[in-house]
Amino acid sequence: MLVSYEILEDLYKDAGEGRKNRAINYQKQGRVKIKNIEYENELNFSLSANVIGNEVYKTYISIKEGLVEDITCTCEDYYNHYGVCKHTLATVLEFVNNPQYSGEIVENTKENKEKNENDSLLLNIKTGNEKFNSFKQIVNSFYQEEVEGISDEEDEIKQKGTIKIEPVIYYEKFSGDIKVEFKIGNKKMYKIKNLAEFYTRMLNKENYKYGQKLEFIHTREVFTEESKPLLDFILKYAEIIKFANSNSNSNFRYYGKALNETNILLSNTGIDDLFQVLKGKEVEFNKDYTNQKIEFTEEEPKLDFILKKNSSGNFVIYPEKEIYEMTILKGKTYKYILVDKKIYRCSKEFERTSLKLLELFRKNYVTEIEFGEKELTEFFSVVAPKVKNAIKMEGISEEEIKKHKPQELIVKTYFDFDKNDYLVVDVKFCYGEKEFNPLNEKEKVDVPRNIIKETKALNIFRKTGFMFDVKNLRFILPDNDKIYEFLTEDINFYMQKFEVMVTENFKKKQIRNTKMTGIGVRVENDLLSIDLSKIDIDPSELEDIMEKYSLKKKYYRLKDGSFINLEDNKEIEFLDKLSSGMGVNYKEIENGELRLPVNRTLYLNQLLKALKGTEIIKNQEYREIVNGLNKEQLEEEIKVPENLNNVLRYYQKTGYRWLKTLDKYKFGGILADDMGLRKNNTNVISNSILCWKRRKKSKYSGITKFTYIKLAKRSKKIHK
Repeated sequence: MLVSYEILEDLYKDAGEGRKNRAINYQKQGRVKIKNIEYENELNFSLSANVIGNEVYKTYISIKEGLVEDITCTCEDYYNHYGVCKHTLATVLEFVNNPQYSGEIVENTKENKEKNENDSLLLNIKTGNEKFNSFKQIVNSFYQEEVEGISDEEDEIKQKGTIKIEPVIYYEKFSGDIKVEFKIGNKKMYKIKNLAEFYTRMLNKENYKYGQKLEFIHTREVFTEESKPLLDFILKYAEIIKFANSNSNSNFRYYGKALNETNILLSNTGIDDLFQVLKGKEVEFNKDYTNQKIEFTEEEPKLDFILKKNSSGNFVIYPEKEIYEMTILKGKTYKYILVDKKIYRCSKEFERTSLKLLELFRKNYVTEIEFGEKELTEFFSVVAPKVKNAIKMEGISEEEIKKHKPQELIVKTYFDFDKNDYLVVDVKFCYGEKEFNPLNEKEKVDVPRNIIKETKALNIFRKTGFMFDVKNLRFILPDNDKIYEFLTEDINFYMQKFEVMVTENFKKKQIRNTKMTGIGVRVENDLLSIDLSKIDIDPSELEDIMEKYSLKKKYYRLKDGSFINLEDNKEIEFLDKLSSGMGVNYKEIENGELRLPVNRTLYLNQLLKALKGTEIIKNQEYREIVNGLNKEQLEEEIKVPENLNNVLRYYQKTGYRWLKTLDKYKFGGILADDMGLRKNNTNVISNSILCWKRRKKSKYSGITKFTYIKLAKRSKKIHK
């Protein structure tokens, strides 16, 4: 007994009497061809086989410790209830009842090849208690894989780039559902019956036989270049189908699967994806149970509308084509029209215009729309501009068209500032010689008006921030930020859209940059005197201006209503650094002159360098100080005493020259700990030099300068 009696009983019970009887008949009729056996004992084994029914079904059974670990079949019955089917049961019965599988290894003789037809080499593991039985199973498994692999590679090379995929589209008129099935093959085409299985075959690169004339290894390379985009489409949606069904609730075992596996039901995104794959191609299409070839095209359909006068003197508009002859399909991104054996992808412009008008007819279930002569002007101003290339007029004279069709709209604007320095604008709409205020509802206007353009024009004022001044029937902008934005940016847009006229008062209150034509700098009485009288800012507003600048504001509005731009303003930046770096009070600048300590000369000089286009006038003494602080000149003019030249290092000599320079210009200075000048020696030297000047008042008045410094080095107290 190759299989435990208890296992067989469990399989019979799960299959049921009907499947059991059919399985017995299949086994007796020789329909089962076992492909691979891995056998340890009657409680642990696995089988795979091909079972011939309406087509060839693949089966697999795995038993571990006397329990069914895995059982699968490619038949529909298995997928409907995920249990033992007649094919899997027939496979086990063939293994149990065929004496071929109870003895030694079956050799791959000529007779066995004929008997097993196209089956791979079959190795039957002996069932005795052999010492190396497990090792033989390993050899059998890897040997079988290598043999099949060689055969697969040969088939793949032969069929490379030859397999085609063809879609068949089904459209359900009442539900609006679109489904796609697929055929596969080269000379003869076969239907892909299960897309989830097809996905698995591609994933595992399986060899599969669809019919007598089609068997191949499922790799991307075997498909034609033209079919590969469609292959990617199938795999994308087949993966969704497979995992939706495999992870669905167990209740689907009784009520069916979550998703149909024979076709793809297109979502809105699916329609867009499919069109992208099939554009420019002809495809089989089934609608109303009739098949036809349709072309996927990016062209826009010819969709015209007729406007004419009827016998009652009113006007009617209707589509040139029967509205229900056209099928509208909705994707996620695009809409499509199916008509005249073509599927057209509509552009966004077409969708907003001609298609929108067509859908209004369909939604209202009317084939024509009637309106009176008074509404003709609205039609020409609102509807016609949208679908002007798709309107055909019949029986309407040129005079009637001219009478009701609006002339070109011209918008005139008059800008000014009122007494509160608010920006105001009067608006005029002009059609030919007729001109009127659109904000005055009481004003009667007997002229065909373009309502769409008028509305767009008024919306521009609202979006800019203008409010309706009811009393004066004009627009007003009271907010300073909005006024500044208008003057810097929006006014250019207005000048492109409208005729813009401004008053002299408006011109005076524009945005201007500060100007500093010249600065005078001189040194007198040991102070720096800076002349700031040539800056065009009212000194009384300077403090407020600088406060706004410190707050990173874009502008400052002056008392006269004009604006100063504070962004990237070099003059304001100069004043800010001058004040923050030197502790200046803006009140000191109001008289146009600023006095600073002379030791701020270098800092001031750096600030002046950043001013471009400003004339800097410096007196001779200021120039001498700036030039005297030049590093190269320091080395030339200030010499280190010969008796110290060999004692001091280079950086100490620099410190010496610097201290001498500070002393010369009465700047004062500090030697910090981290300057690297060895301040103990340098301080002794510098302080000794300063004390030498006072030596006559001390007990050292009779010694030489050199001896004095030498003594100072030995005792830090001497120079005190």
